Amino acid sequence: MNLGSNLPTSDAATPASGAATRIADFMQRASIEATRPTQADAEALREALPKGAKVFLSAVPKRPLDEVIASARAIRAAGLTPVPHIAARSFPDISAASELLARLHGEADVRAVLVIGGDLPSPCGEIMSAQQLIETGVLGRRGIERVGIAGYPDGHPRMSDEELESTLVTKVAAAQSAGLDVHIVTQFCFEPRVILRWLEWLRRRGLHLPVDIGLAGPTSLMTWLNYARRCGVRASAEALARRSGLVKHMFNAVAPDPIIRALVEALSADDMDEISPHLFSFGGLGATARWIAGAARGPITLDRDGGFIVTPHAE
Repeated sequence: MNLGSNLPTSDAATPASGAATRIADFMQRASIEATRPTQADAEALREALPKGAKVFLSAVPKRPLDEVIASARAIRAAGLTPVPHIAARSFPDISAASELLARLHGEADVRAVLVIGGDLPSPCGEIMSAQQLIETGVLGRRGIERVGIAGYPDGHPRMSDEELESTLVTKVAAAQSAGLDVHIVTQFCFEPRVILRWLEWLRRRGLHLPVDIGLAGPTSLMTWLNYARRCGVRASAEALARRSGLVKHMFNAVAPDPIIRALVEALSADDMDEISPHLFSFGGLGATARWIAGAARGPITLDRDGGFIVTPHAE
């Protein structure tokens, strides 16, 4: 992977039409993150996203099992691919994890999950980490074929960069040893240079895996900042305001288009084959899905701020 030392600007040599086409191609592979999607949400996603698009289902503490299954079933019925978050530390024992996975596979044909530790201050039972859950082999025994591993290009509030790197490598090895297809799903990040440096590190370690790059979906600047602080992303109002093009002119609206454009212009065609955008729906599930649809279906217009203008598709 040769990303170069400098990111392209809005005056990059890439022809505008070529850049717009590559952005649209990139966005056609986008996934989206949802929390407690309803049947109506699933239908809205069906209208906006390509058939088979991945919809990640956030883990909500103490959410009833039947609700988790119902959300996955609704997404599957809409012709999309449910990818539930499996929070290892939330299970009282391995039997509880096994039951959830078995029902997800049996009732919603779930074959892919994102395994995370979870945000609980202490584990509910005997499962201490995502790695431990993976090493039990329960995923494969319950019909799971593909597992996502969390990545943190911009760091983690409770772990050093060295710990994050070591843990990621170890979890990937554990999942591969369990016979699972592995990909990496990252926390959202506001700085393309940080993402590109992290991708370079990943490839230097020999981790040539598909990566879903986390991006905050379009919403207000304050909402972005609130989620950044809550999730420990290294961002501040000043830093975001300095990002040319991130802050749009009306109502402090923000969108990830400058980040997406910078990534598309910096990555080679071969690199792009393994990289996909993953949108967090902080501004609402429907609005985020329509923005994705607008970027993927076009037309989009490259702007002078290094981003692009999207006309969201109507529901």
